[in-house]
Amino acid sequence: MVKGHCKMSLRLTDNPCVKQLEMINVAGVVSIILFYALILVVGIWAGRKKQAGNDSEEEVMLAGRSIGLFVGIFTMTATWVGGGYINGTAEAIYTSGLVWCQAPFGYALSLVFGGIFFANPMRKQGYITMLDPLQDSFGERMGGLLFLPALCGEVFWAAGILAALGATLSVIIDMDHRTSVILSSGIAIFYTLFGGLYSVAYTDVIQLFCIFIGLWMCIPFAWSNEHVKSLGDMDVDWIGHVEPKQRWFYIDYGLLLVFGGIPWQVYFQRVLSSKTAGRAQLLSYVAAAGCILMAIPPVLIGAIAKATPWNETEYKGPYPLTVDQTSMILPMVLQYLTPDFVSFFGLGAVSAAVMSSADSSVLSAASMFARNVYKLIFRQKASEMEIIWVMRVAIIIVGILATIMALTIPSIYGLWSMCSDLVYVILFPQLLMVVHFKKHCNTYGSLAAYIVALFIRLSGGEALLGLPALIHYPGYDEETRTQLFPFRTMAMLMSLITLIFVSWWTKMMFESGKLPPSYDYFRCVVNIPEDVQRVGDPAESGEQLSVMAGPLARSYGAATMAGKDERNGRINPALESDDDLPVAEARRMNQETAQFQVKKMLDTATGKPGGGGGQSQSMAMPTTEQDNTAF
Repeated sequence: MVKGHCKMSLRLTDNPCVKQLEMINVAGVVSIILFYALILVVGIWAGRKKQAGNDSEEEVMLAGRSIGLFVGIFTMTATWVGGGYINGTAEAIYTSGLVWCQAPFGYALSLVFGGIFFANPMRKQGYITMLDPLQDSFGERMGGLLFLPALCGEVFWAAGILAALGATLSVIIDMDHRTSVILSSGIAIFYTLFGGLYSVAYTDVIQLFCIFIGLWMCIPFAWSNEHVKSLGDMDVDWIGHVEPKQRWFYIDYGLLLVFGGIPWQVYFQRVLSSKTAGRAQLLSYVAAAGCILMAIPPVLIGAIAKATPWNETEYKGPYPLTVDQTSMILPMVLQYLTPDFVSFFGLGAVSAAVMSSADSSVLSAASMFARNVYKLIFRQKASEMEIIWVMRVAIIIVGILATIMALTIPSIYGLWSMCSDLVYVILFPQLLMVVHFKKHCNTYGSLAAYIVALFIRLSGGEALLGLPALIHYPGYDEETRTQLFPFRTMAMLMSLITLIFVSWWTKMMFESGKLPPSYDYFRCVVNIPEDVQRVGDPAESGEQLSVMAGPLARSYGAATMAGKDERNGRINPALESDDDLPVAEARRMNQETAQFQVKKMLDTATGKPGGGGGQSQSMAMPTTEQDNTAF
C-alpha cells in the first residue's frame, strides 16, 4: 500500500512483452496449483474451528475474539505484509533505492502508533468494526458517509493485487491473466465465505511462511548468479538519495504511510479479534518488528536486480527495463537468476501470498457493510443470523466487484491511490477525535471536516487517474505534474482543525441560545431525543453504562448491541486479566462491579460521600454529560 516512489506492484501490464516460453510453463503452473491447494485446505480447515451453530457477528467477523498469541502475531503482521508489500519493496529498491522504500518503516510505525493510541481503547469498548466509534459519536448516516472511503480503499486494494497477480503470471509462466485472476479470487472468496476471520487468520500464517521460506531459498542462488555484479560496485546505486526539492514530498508520503496506515478495517479487524486489550497492543508491537523482518528478503532481491545487467541474461525484453517490467522485478529475479527447482517454490509462494492478501480486504469491506450500513442504518432490529447472511452475500459481491475491476480497469492502482489518500485525510482525524476527544466533536464538525478534506485532496489532482490539479501548490513540478508540497498532510490537518472548530462553534451557538434548538437538524447538541441518555465515558476497566428511558430506546454503541460484549450478565473478553480466568469467577467480578456502580450512583444522588470506601479510589465513575451523538 505504498504510492509515489515506493509503489506496490498494482498496475496492469498493457503493452506486449517478449515471452520466453512458446507454451505454458508446466512446472510453474504445477507449483502455483500446489500452493493454492495448500491455502485452500488450510482455509477450509480453519473455518471448521468456528463453534458449531454459533453464527454471531463476533464469531464470524472477529473469530469469537479468541485468536491466540501465535496466530495473532502472524495475522497482525499480515495486515500489511503480503504479495503487494514484497513486490512493491523490491520494485522501490530497483527503481529509486533504499531511501525511497518507505513502506517497511512507515507501516511498522503505523502499527506501533496504532498499538499505543488506538488498540487499547478500541478493544476495551468491545467494538466490532472500525466504524463503530464513528457512528457512536456522529450517528448512523454520517457513519455511512465515512464508510465510503473505507469501502473503496478495501475493494480497490483487493482488485489491484488481483490485477498485479494476473499480469505477473501472464508474463512469467505465460498463463492467461483472466484465468489466474478468476481462479485466485474464487479460492479466496470460497474459504472466506466458509470460515470468516478464522480462515483469514490461519491462511495468513501459511502466507507469511510461504513468503519467508520461498524468498530466502532464492536469495543465495540469485546472489551467486554469474551475471550479478557486486553490490558494493560504484556503478550499482541501490541506496538512492532524496533531492533537496523533494524533501517535503518525501515527508508527506512518510506521514501518509504512518498515520494513513492506521484507520483501516484490516488492522482493527485483528485488534478487535484479540482476547484482551493488552494482547491487542502486544500484537501490534510484535507485528511492527515483523514488518521490518519480512522486508529484508525483497530488499535484497531488489538490490540484486539493480546489480544485474538484464541484457546479459536470458531475458529478451526491453532494456533498460520499462515501468511494466520493473513492477514485476521480484518474479523476474526468481525466473531468470535462480535454478528451475528454486523458482518453482519462489513463484508458487509469491503467487499464493498475493492471492491470500485479497481475503482480509474482502472480509473487511463485507463486515463494515453488513454491520455499519445494513444493520445500523436500514435494519436496526435485524437478527444476528440475518446480518451474517447479509455479510456472506456482501463477501460474494465485493469479491466479484474486485475481480471485474481487476480485469477491466487499467487505472485500478490510481483509483486505490486516491482512496488511500482519502482514508488518511478524512478518516484519521475523525477516528483520532472520537477515540480520545469525543466530547470536543459532533456531527456538524464531522461533515464540515469531511468536505474540507475531500476538496483539498481532489484539488491537488492525481496523475495516475489523469485528474488535473486545480490548485498548484508551492513547488508544483509542471514537467511531471507532481505536487511537491505536502498537501495531503495539509488536508489532514485542515480537516482536524475544521472538525474541532465547527464542533465548538455549533455547540457554543446552540447552548448559548443564539441558535434555537429547532435548528439542531442533526440532533446532536441540544435537540437530543428523550428516548435515550448516555452516561458519560466508560470506566477505566472498559465498562460502559447506558440508561434507557423507554422500551424503544436506540443506541449505536457496540457495547449496547447484542453480543458477547454486552453488560447484561455477559462477559467482555477484553476485561479478562488472565486467559485462564474461570467463567464463573469472571461473571462474579462483573456482577460485583455493576453492584458497586449502582450503589455509588445512589449514594451520589442522595448526597452521601464516599460510596464504596477504598474501592472508590480505583474505580472511575462515568460523568453525567451526554455524548455528542446524532440520532
